[in-house]
Amino acid sequence: MQKMPNWADVVLVPVLSLVLAAIISAIVILAIGHNPIDALGIMVKGALGNSANVSYTLYYATNFIFTGLAVAVAYHARMFNIGGEGQAYIGGLGAALACLYIPWPHWTLALIGGGVAAAVFGAAWAAIPAYLQAKRGSHIVITTIMFNYMAYPLLNFLLNGPIKAGGMEPATPSFAEAMHLPNLSAILGAVGISFSDRGPANFALIIALLACVFVWALIWKTKLGYETRAFGESETAAKYAGIKPTKIIMIAMLISGGLAGMMAINNVMGEAERLVLNAVEGAGFIGIAVALMGRNHPVGILIAAILFGILYQGGAELSAELRIPREMVTVIQALVILFTGALDNMVRMPIEKLFVAFGRKGAN
Repeated sequence: MQKMPNWADVVLVPVLSLVLAAIISAIVILAIGHNPIDALGIMVKGALGNSANVSYTLYYATNFIFTGLAVAVAYHARMFNIGGEGQAYIGGLGAALACLYIPWPHWTLALIGGGVAAAVFGAAWAAIPAYLQAKRGSHIVITTIMFNYMAYPLLNFLLNGPIKAGGMEPATPSFAEAMHLPNLSAILGAVGISFSDRGPANFALIIALLACVFVWALIWKTKLGYETRAFGESETAAKYAGIKPTKIIMIAMLISGGLAGMMAINNVMGEAERLVLNAVEGAGFIGIAVALMGRNHPVGILIAAILFGILYQGGAELSAELRIPREMVTVIQALVILFTGALDNMVRMPIEKLFVAFGRKGAN
């Protein structure tokens, strides 16, 4: 028996979680001597006040869409892939190598080549934890954490040695100008919409939206998606139906790692136009909260990613405007993640009890 309707699970629980996070955040802001209403206004204006700020918000949201989808695909197969950070790092390496060593004559070809390389490298980084889970019973959470901490030093070594551009900064040379992806200003300008060119949002946003459609079609409209969801619901029943666990684990993790790796289209190819050491900026971990808040559905992930984009860009403006330490802004972001992720059941369980109680009264 369903304890509460789908709309309550999809809308009511996340909204109440956000309200609780907002209340605690307001108390934090009051404690450091600022007006929470003013702070909220600054965050909203900083994230959405003009097209340049919107561009930054959409840039962050694009990263979170890719990593959120990566978490969701694995989650439907009953796996908690928290290795999106490392997979995004290695995906960035793949995109950079494709753009540095192949002379693509046009950005469209670079986008295809770099995007495929990013996906392949990200999937390859996820393949070993997937194999260990499928064949050796190693827990996917542990192995993906380990691979996160292996990806960063590997990239650090490469960016300070074999593929370093020179100088002090650990980074590759810039990609050729022909490979630069058009920013959102150029895309919207082509259809007569004025938009600032001072922000980093770029063509990768369109790829992220297409990725949402791809994941929706894959999970809910294909045989593989059905098998993945069936396996996620009950491994025993899936085996009885002839579904092979090894196949589902490997394919789901390869797709998950590939999606995380494709974040490089946005931050490596679209924004920095080279590979830098801190390119991922924690987006792999934020993707976990985005997927949880979005209930592992592409539409929910898109909305949650935009919300976290607003938090990131608005938080930066809040820190600059009120001179609030950046760490306090991080606390506010962490509270949202905490209430929408780890403390989800704290909100869900009372709501379920209310619906059950009202259902019994209605039956009587």
